[in-house]
Amino acid sequence: MDDRGGSFVAVRRISQGLERGSVYHSSSAEVVAGSAAWLGRGLSCVCVQGRDGDPRPSFDLTPAQEECLQRLQSRIDVAYDRSISQHQEALKDLWKLAFPEEELHGIVSEQWKEMGWQGKDPSTDFRGGGFISLENLLYFARKFPKSFQDLLRKQVGDRSVWEYPFAVAGINITFMLIQMLDLEAVKPRSIVGETFLRFLSAVNESAFDLLYCIAFKLMDQQWLSMHASYMEFNTVMKSTRRQLEREIMVEDITSLEDLPSYSLLSQ
Repeated sequence: MDDRGGSFVAVRRISQGLERGSVYHSSSAEVVAGSAAWLGRGLSCVCVQGRDGDPRPSFDLTPAQEECLQRLQSRIDVAYDRSISQHQEALKDLWKLAFPEEELHGIVSEQWKEMGWQGKDPSTDFRGGGFISLENLLYFARKFPKSFQDLLRKQVGDRSVWEYPFAVAGINITFMLIQMLDLEAVKPRSIVGETFLRFLSAVNESAFDLLYCIAFKLMDQQWLSMHASYMEFNTVMKSTRRQLEREIMVEDITSLEDLPSYSLLSQ
């Protein structure tokens, strides 16, 4: 991601995970503001270019795949709108899944900083990610609750003092996947995008959501293996994208569950 004059927030890690009822305030002791392009403050693409000589896969989409792709693209087109009750309820559901024993005091609240939003109103962080980024987080929390909680609370590994904010990182991952798979085109023009469509079918309409979970967990693993801190977030995202592309392009991969990084997830 390049710098477009945006800002980001790095969250200081609490050694025992998030303490119940704690709130991250924007004080110098807890939050550092910088100029890296966090999504929602300045959008950019983590790009990995293919070689000109790379062979393109030759296959046609089935009618079912075309229909699934159109539905996925329709999801991508939906912006988060805090005036829509369905969107508000989805955000509240995310809070309940993240902190089931802590009551949320309002759709606009300082409590949201506990989850890694940049301010007390999460709607300001959805720019570019859209409603699908919230759907991705909800899918992750429901499908792989242990992995979701591990990442939310930074419970695994020897972590840096200054950690990436969980929720905003999640929106960045949604945006990265949309760009990587070229999903805003009528039909993906990238090799990895075309290959991904093989996993998309009526049987597996949640392929994008599942890939999101894999990508989030892989990003965290890369973060730990690189001993990264907040200044390296963009580097970690680029490394995550390259690894995902390599795994998707492996010839004998027939489903997302076959990806090596899928084994990182736990329910």
